Formats: sequence, C-alpha cells, structure tokens
Amino acid sequence: MALANAPGAGVADDKVVYAFVPKLIRYYLDQEATLPNVPSYLCMFDDDRRYVLDHLDELVVKPANESGGYGMLIGPRSTAAERAAFAERIEADPRNYMAQPTLALSTAPTLFDGAPEPRHVDLRPFILSGPETHVTMGGLTRVALIKDSLVVNSSQGGGSKDTWIVDTEED
Repeated sequence: MALANAPGAGVADDKVVYAFVPKLIRYYLDQEATLPNVPSYLCMFDDDRRYVLDHLDELVVKPANESGGYGMLIGPRSTAAERAAFAERIEADPRNYMAQPTLALSTAPTLFDGAPEPRHVDLRPFILSGPETHVTMGGLTRVALIKDSLVVNSSQGGGSKDTWIVDTEED
C-alpha cells in the first residue's frame, strides 16, 4: 500500500513557500535546484515590496492566502485605477501578497463552437517518487477556456485537455 498525496504535500504549492524552495533544496540537499524557480517577490520584505509597487504594470500579483486564481492582478492587462487599488491593498497587508513576472503561456488549439481557437495552457507533469524517480507519460494540461485569459485554473473558468506523449525512440 502507498500514499499518493501525503498529508501536508500541498505546502510546496503555497505561493509564499514556493519562493523559498531553492533555499530549502540548498539547506536539506546541499545542492542547487535542477530547475530554476520563477522569480518571486514577497511583499512582506521591504525591498521586494518596493520592487512590486514600482513594477505593478509588469507583474502578476497574487494574494498569498487565496486559491484558484482569485484576487489576482495581471499587471500588463490592468488599468491605472486597478493598479492604484492593488498598491493600497499591498501597503495595508504586505504579508498577504506576492508577485511574479507575467509568463508567456503556450497556446493549444481548443475546439469552440465547432472551430479550433488558440487558448493558453500549462502542463502539470506527474512524477512518481520512490527508490527511483519516474516521470509519467502524460500529465494534466490545464486550459484557459476564456479567450485571451492567462488564468487556467478550473475554479476560474479553466478546463483540461488530454495530454499525449509521443515516444519516437525505437525499442
């Protein structure tokens, strides 16, 4: 018998904890992370907060304690009034906000009303850990069902697509 999702496993998906993952890897494994983190700015730190407030038009700002894409500011798609309101929220409760650069998500053809249209997607691979680590032949592709949306979370109108991995190696 095995436990697929151990209690507390979701802590690594926390927006604030995510920013510390490279330091956690260094501390516990005495090595650098294999993959780099997306730059993350925690507004509870003065330097990070100043950077975020000076670059609101470039960043995605997320509440630390919300889930599913709620309460976000997507800077490049926001108005000056929305950024001003967000700056007030950040100043009032800096511990509750973090920011990251706006990523250029890939698109995939998605069928709408019988015709394909591009929609933003992200891929969540599945990795099995044990005596050996194995990346599965597939994963969860999340898709933004709202045209031009960068939010792929299902609670914000996102969906999922089949993910196919084509093996081109000869056995």
